[in-house]
Amino acid sequence: MAQRSGQEDPERYLFVDRAVIYNPATQADWTAKKLVWIPSERHGFEAASIKEEKGDEVLVELAENGKKALVNKDDIQKMNPPKFSKVEDMAELTCLNEASVLHNLKDRYYSGLIYTYSGLFCVVINPYKNLPIYSENIIEMYRGKKRHEMPPHIYAISESAYRCMLQDREDQSILCTGESGAGKTENTKKVIQYLAHVASSHKGRKDHNIPGELERQLLQANPILESFGNAKTVKNDNSSRFGKFIRINFDVTGYIVGANIETYLLEKSRAVRQAKDERTFHIFYQLLAGAGEHLKSDLLLEGFNNYRFLSNGYIPIPGQQDKDNFQETMEAMHIMGFSHDEILSMLKVVSSVLQFGNISFKKERNTDQASMPENTVAQKLCHLLGMNVMEFTRAILTPRIKVGRDYVQKAQTKEQADFAVEALAKATYERLFRWLVHRINKALDRTKRQGASFIGILDIAGFEIFELNSFEQLCINYTNEKLQQLFNHTMFILEQEEYQREGIEWNFIDFGLDLQPCIDLIERPANPPGVLALLDEECWFPKATDKTFVEKLVQEQGTHSKFQKPRQLKDKADFCIIHYAGKVDYKADEWLMKNMDPLNDNVATLLHQSSDKFVAELWKDVDRIVGLDQVTGITETAFGSAYKTKKGMFRTVGQLYKESLTKLMATLRNTNPNFVRCIIPNHEKRAGKLDPHLVLDQLRCNGVLEGIRICRQGFPNRIVFQEFRQRYEILTPNAIPKGFMDGKQACERMIRALELDPNLYRIGQSKIFFRAGVLAHLEEERDLKITDIIIFFQAVCRGYLARKAFAKKQQQLSALKILQRNCAAYLKLRHWQWWRVFTKVKPLLQVTRQEEELQAKDEELMKVKEKQTKVEAELEEMERKHQQLLEEKNILAEQLQAETELFAEAEEMRARLAAKKQELEEILHDLESRVEEEEERNQILQNEKKKMQAHIQDLEEQLDEEEGARQKLQLEKVTAEAKIKKMEEEILLLEDQNSKFLKEKKLMEDRIAECTSQLAEEEEKAKNLAKLKNKQEMMITDLEERLKKEEKTRQELEKAKRKLDGETTDLQDQIAELQAQIEELKIQLAKKEEELQAALARGDEEAVQKNNALKAIRELQAQIAELQEDLESEKASRNKAEKQKRDLSEELEALKTELEDTLDTTAAQQELRTKREQEVAELKKAIEEETKNHEAQIQEIRQRHATALEELSEQLEQAKRFKANLEKNKQGLESDNKELACEVKVLQQVKAESEHKRKKLDAQVQELTAKVTEGERLRVELAEKANKLQNELDNVSSLLEEAEKKGIKFAKDAASLESQLQDTQELLQEETRQKLNLSSRIRQLEEEKNNLQEQQEEEEEARKNLEKQMLALQSQLADAKKKVDDDLGTIEGLEENKKKLLKDMESLSQRLEEKAMAYDKLEKTKNRLQQELDDLMVDLDHQRQIVSNLEKKQKKFDQMLAEEKNISARYAEERDRAEAEAREKETKALSLARALEEALEAKEEFERQNKQLRTDMEDLMSSKDDVGKNVHELEKSKRTLEQQVEEMRTQLEELEDELQATEDAKLRLEVNMQAMKAQFERDLQARDEQNEEKKRMLVKQVRELEAELEDERKQRALAVASKKKMEMDLKDLEGQIEAANKARDEAIKQLRKLQAQMKDYQRELEEARASRDEIFAQSKESEKKLKSLEAEILQLQEEFAASERARRHAEQERDELADEIANSASGKSALLDEKRRLEARIAQLEEELEEEQSNMELLNERFRKTTLQVDTLNSELAGERSAAQKSENARQQLERQNKELKAKLQELEGSVKSKFKATISTLEAKIVQLEEQLEQEAKERAAANKLVRRTEKKLKEVFMQVEDERRHADQYKEQMEKANARMKQLKRQLEEAEEEATRANASRRKLQRELDDATEANEGLSREVSTLKNRLRRGGPITFSSSRSGRRQLHIEGASLELSDDDVESKGSDVNEAQPAPAE
Repeated sequence: MAQRSGQEDPERYLFVDRAVIYNPATQADWTAKKLVWIPSERHGFEAASIKEEKGDEVLVELAENGKKALVNKDDIQKMNPPKFSKVEDMAELTCLNEASVLHNLKDRYYSGLIYTYSGLFCVVINPYKNLPIYSENIIEMYRGKKRHEMPPHIYAISESAYRCMLQDREDQSILCTGESGAGKTENTKKVIQYLAHVASSHKGRKDHNIPGELERQLLQANPILESFGNAKTVKNDNSSRFGKFIRINFDVTGYIVGANIETYLLEKSRAVRQAKDERTFHIFYQLLAGAGEHLKSDLLLEGFNNYRFLSNGYIPIPGQQDKDNFQETMEAMHIMGFSHDEILSMLKVVSSVLQFGNISFKKERNTDQASMPENTVAQKLCHLLGMNVMEFTRAILTPRIKVGRDYVQKAQTKEQADFAVEALAKATYERLFRWLVHRINKALDRTKRQGASFIGILDIAGFEIFELNSFEQLCINYTNEKLQQLFNHTMFILEQEEYQREGIEWNFIDFGLDLQPCIDLIERPANPPGVLALLDEECWFPKATDKTFVEKLVQEQGTHSKFQKPRQLKDKADFCIIHYAGKVDYKADEWLMKNMDPLNDNVATLLHQSSDKFVAELWKDVDRIVGLDQVTGITETAFGSAYKTKKGMFRTVGQLYKESLTKLMATLRNTNPNFVRCIIPNHEKRAGKLDPHLVLDQLRCNGVLEGIRICRQGFPNRIVFQEFRQRYEILTPNAIPKGFMDGKQACERMIRALELDPNLYRIGQSKIFFRAGVLAHLEEERDLKITDIIIFFQAVCRGYLARKAFAKKQQQLSALKILQRNCAAYLKLRHWQWWRVFTKVKPLLQVTRQEEELQAKDEELMKVKEKQTKVEAELEEMERKHQQLLEEKNILAEQLQAETELFAEAEEMRARLAAKKQELEEILHDLESRVEEEEERNQILQNEKKKMQAHIQDLEEQLDEEEGARQKLQLEKVTAEAKIKKMEEEILLLEDQNSKFLKEKKLMEDRIAECTSQLAEEEEKAKNLAKLKNKQEMMITDLEERLKKEEKTRQELEKAKRKLDGETTDLQDQIAELQAQIEELKIQLAKKEEELQAALARGDEEAVQKNNALKAIRELQAQIAELQEDLESEKASRNKAEKQKRDLSEELEALKTELEDTLDTTAAQQELRTKREQEVAELKKAIEEETKNHEAQIQEIRQRHATALEELSEQLEQAKRFKANLEKNKQGLESDNKELACEVKVLQQVKAESEHKRKKLDAQVQELTAKVTEGERLRVELAEKANKLQNELDNVSSLLEEAEKKGIKFAKDAASLESQLQDTQELLQEETRQKLNLSSRIRQLEEEKNNLQEQQEEEEEARKNLEKQMLALQSQLADAKKKVDDDLGTIEGLEENKKKLLKDMESLSQRLEEKAMAYDKLEKTKNRLQQELDDLMVDLDHQRQIVSNLEKKQKKFDQMLAEEKNISARYAEERDRAEAEAREKETKALSLARALEEALEAKEEFERQNKQLRTDMEDLMSSKDDVGKNVHELEKSKRTLEQQVEEMRTQLEELEDELQATEDAKLRLEVNMQAMKAQFERDLQARDEQNEEKKRMLVKQVRELEAELEDERKQRALAVASKKKMEMDLKDLEGQIEAANKARDEAIKQLRKLQAQMKDYQRELEEARASRDEIFAQSKESEKKLKSLEAEILQLQEEFAASERARRHAEQERDELADEIANSASGKSALLDEKRRLEARIAQLEEELEEEQSNMELLNERFRKTTLQVDTLNSELAGERSAAQKSENARQQLERQNKELKAKLQELEGSVKSKFKATISTLEAKIVQLEEQLEQEAKERAAANKLVRRTEKKLKEVFMQVEDERRHADQYKEQMEKANARMKQLKRQLEEAEEEATRANASRRKLQRELDDATEANEGLSREVSTLKNRLRRGGPITFSSSRSGRRQLHIEGASLELSDDDVESKGSDVNEAQPAPAE
């Protein structure tokens, strides 16, 4: 709020500019526009002018933008006249409503006027800026002034309270309430400032130099309380977090004696935690910011961010410095007389509160017990509070608790310890605050002078409604309820006093009692107990919780009028209380704790025993606190005894607050209260902005609107007699007689004249009282009256001015004429001789007898003047009379005209009213009859409703049962899924283990392969061709055994490898000697080996293909199984649907039978009607026409149906053609597949041939390599290769690294590859075993072939079944399409019928409206027809209702159809998808079939190759005998080679060195390779694990997708069922529509009859009316013209007569004058002068005569014109009369005809009555029966309609569900598609990874092979060198083998060769046997 005055003029912020308010233009605008207030979302209320009223709604135009709007009458609020704009007291407003109050406050606020009175209230709106209205000058301005003498101000309230206290010797109170940030505290300060200034004692006393002057101390108490009790909140930077009542005591003379402060509800929880962007109490920040270094060290202070209780750290307040504020607080304390020790002790306690927050507890490992890991904070705290650390920690962690009579130490949990610390911190700060208030009171309380009276200032929070309201809000709202009750009570006491003073009779109501129920609900002690009493009771119970408290409260107060269950959810609110300001939802969380406010009593006793006296004093009331033993569990005995014995000891927060509030209320009741209501204009703290809704809410909460409501109950507007008479006497001009009259009597007479309702006013002794709104009405009347008077006054003035101007013009005209005449006369006479003589003689004649002539002339002159005056007086009188008569005549003429017009209007009004009366009576009769019918219908409908409700209940029970069953199934499904998931996880784990084993196996196999390849080469060299086969078989068996052993352990393999290395070295020496002998054999063996390798490779490939094919077959089988399951589920759903369809068809048939029965009854009715209608021949024709039309419509519908069927058949044919094309395409694709298979076979043959050729070429190469020259090249190549190999090894290592990286990404295929490897290994093992028994193998293959063929046949059968199912589905779809098309046809027909019906209805409604008027007027003459018409009208209404219902159904049906179309479209899409999937599956099946065929062909080829190999083996056996022949050839070659040996020796020695180097390199490479392999294995394992995890994830996703697919299938089944239901409903609706059509046809027939009758009557009536109206109009016009003409003629005649009289009079005068002149001319020359004068006079008169004559001529012309007009009018009148006569004759003739017709009618009726009475009676009886039947049918129809509506509702709900499910399904589909796309991507990536991996492996293998070759070549050479050396040493023969011939590997994939010790021995023996041959 504002504090300091600026340079601006303060009066601008206090006084209103009344000139603007009393502006007559605004007043006129207000009256003209009929301005009102209408609700607005943006502005609260907006001004608008009423344009038109439309029943309950009003059309208004907004004043701001001119927009028009329709508003409910109840929402409109009246606007006050501009006189009340910016009114200082809102109680004076004549229209007291929310809008007016808000507008007034807003206007004043925007003008800078923040204070406004509202009766007893002073409303203050926070300006959010400093205003210059609080200076000492302003205080002096208000000093000693009454409230009504000065503008509103807080000083005016303070002054009035001060003056009342002095005068009445009565205590006063000023109550400031409002929201946080509204300015309560600031206004409290201003009150204290004013009182301190006005009532300061030092001005009149000598002892004013006393330090700590009382007034100064009183002003300084506020900063101290603010620093300890105020904090920054979101709404307010200096928000008081406590309520206070400041009592200022005064002595008898009015000086301040002392003061006392009481506080309420300190928000102590703020010391512990704060919301976001909020601060704790100012003192904490002030202390941390403003304390010096010495003080900081004394108080152990730290930085802002080091304290947990400062939740948001340091938040500065804009425009304020905490450091400066700290100094101000310290100064204020010094002024208050605080000692240095007291201040230091207080600050220590403040620091200790912060330290409490830094104590941290830890939960112990094994128990829930809390422990304090670090006690540094505790030491600081104990130092500040004067306690022992050990005792403190013990009291916190293991406090002593009383159990029964003994004390037990109980360990606390971490949560309990934290709570205890927080509670201690809050309690410490609260006690410090209480001590501070007590200390301030001690300083302010002076006992020198006795306090005679006091003024109390209450600064407390206003009513609060937050989103979450707790115990604190209940207390605040309870306080505000009490304060509002006090206000209501005091307000009505004042009203009562006012009314008693004025002597007004009025029933007094104490509105304070309105709030009593709510107050009782909160505070009542018992019977039933209130909220606080129940809360206290629950606090004593041992196991009570907040929940039990709420339950008890609901139980006790559930029926209370002000108690409700909450509107919000249970987690947001527990109960609701209806306060005066609105409903408030309370949440009862932690209420018991808040009410008890428990503390750790062990710590409390420690604090009480503290070494610091200040702390001990704070905690002196330890015995009154709630201890832990009371919170944890109070036994029943303890409860009873404690409650009795400790009555004064333990008190809850609620009890204490209630007591303090009762004390406060008692104090306030003994005072005269003054109310100040503070309002916050906006939450942005912006000046000049006002949020209307926010202000309105506060006005409600502050009780301002409540006060206004009370005001409205009485007579809020009051006005003094004199002012009332002065202002409103204009409305009653003749009520008060002239002369003196008492004000009261005058007002009574005025009120009588105004004819006001006696309830609207009361007349008192000095004032007149009015109800709200009466003065506004009087103001409007007054404004209208004043405007009328001013308009009349303006008209009179304008008329006067115009007449004056006209007279002036006339005078000018006559003067001009005289001048012209004189000039003309002079021009005539100037040349006349006599004139000249006359002019010359005239001056001479005047000389003689001048005096006599003069005397005579004077006498004459006098006489003439007298005559003239008399004549003038008479003339004036005559003119005046003439004027009066003219005015009277005009007034009478106007009155006459007005009377005639009024008469005519009254006559017309009377006629209209009579007609309206008749119409209304007729309508009333109709309505009564309808009401009766409706009541009957209602009863019937209610009965039906009950039946339907019973039916619905049954259905709901069934539904519940089904739901229960579904839930059980769901649970079973969930459990099953959980089991499946577990199994899958186990499978995955097993697969992981398996894959690991397989990897290990693979590694072993690789190593074995390396070893066996080396061994194979050695064995090839060492063995003879004859023994090769046996040895190989032996070795294979041994190796197979060893393979099994090696799979068990890895270590054995390494040992075996080492052994084999040793053996190989020995064997190499032996083999080198035998190499020469076996060169040629080797060549042949190499060929065979290559063929074998090719065959084995093919076998491997075929095995892989076979495995793939088997896998694909398995996948297909799984897919087929899934499809079969889907098919079975679909079949089941289809069967269910068919069952439902059958049930529904049975229901339909039943309904049809019922319909036929009803139709039979209707047919009987129709027969009766036809019998009745046979009397009238015309209706038959109409029926025939209708039947023809109906037949035509049926034919059209049939044609459409036929066309629809044709279209469907065409579509079916197209579908068949499409199917045939598909089959053709399928056959073509199959033929293509066969051709491709043939091509594959051809290619395989070509491949075999190419392999043969390659083998031949290899043989040639081997022959060429046998030459010696190649040895040198080989050496060079070997050397190069050694270098290359090193480079390549490096490349390989880099490639290996790259492969490893790629392998990490794509290692998912590891498992699949391993499984394939396993399969291939098994196949190879089987093949090696089956080399001996190939025949059995062939048989097995044949069996497998047969099995595969059978599987293929089964697949083909399954495919055929699928095709059949597809066909069935297609046929079903076609049927559905047919049904939909049929439905469409029927719908189109229905739509056409609907359109026709609509047209008919429109035309009928128009005609009915036209004919209703004529029908009403002819009612008297045609009663019988009237009755029939009434019956028909009732039927028509029924029909209309039926038609409207049908239209609604039609619309709903259209919607349903549209949805059906959408569904059918979706089904079509799904069908297409299914077809596409089927095609894909067919293609897959075909591809698998092709793969099978290929596999079979490959097997056949494999078998052929096996046969060839067998034959080759046999050939080799036979060729064994030819070895002897080859020995001689070998000897020859040996001799040739011996020569070359010597040359080679030198080279060999060089090679030895090189070989040594290569061996070293090889060893290094082997070491590197082993390390690389180990690393590679580790990486592979890691990748495998990652891949396995990814695989698991994918499997999970797949499972989820499968579950979603299942849900989709279920949803699809549900949709199909709902569709079928819809079809059934459609059929029902069609039946109903047909019935309705029949009913409509009958109604139309009846209508046509009536229309024909009505047309005739209407024509006659219209002709008669038109002629009558024309005659009347013409006669009226002619009469008016006649009257006006007659009036004009009379006027003209009077004017003519008057002019005639004037002319005659003038002629007489002239004649007399002429005679006199003639008599006097004879002898009286002396009278010549007189004669001349007279002649001049005569000339004048002649001129006047001429003028009169000219006027006469004009009048004559007018007269002639008028006579002509009269003649013409007479002739017109005559014509009109003749026309009227003719029309009258015609009317009479019509009446005669009418009478004759009536007579005839009566005769006919009589004859008909006599003839057909019997038949009519029988017919009537039948009609009664039929009507009963009809009513029953109508009831049934209504019931059916209801059923239809309900079913429609249910259908809608079903549709909504279906749509939701569809949406879900679409979402799932999208997710599925995404997942599939993702899967495909992953598969592609996997395939790419596989390809790359295979490439890398291939390249690695190639390099490995080359390396192996190189190493083997090196080893071979080294062996040869060593053998050569040995032989050279021995001196034996030397043989030199070619390097290439012995280096062919025998590759048997999957089987590795390894030699045992026995094998080595056998080989050795073989070698020994073979050695002698060459020696010989």
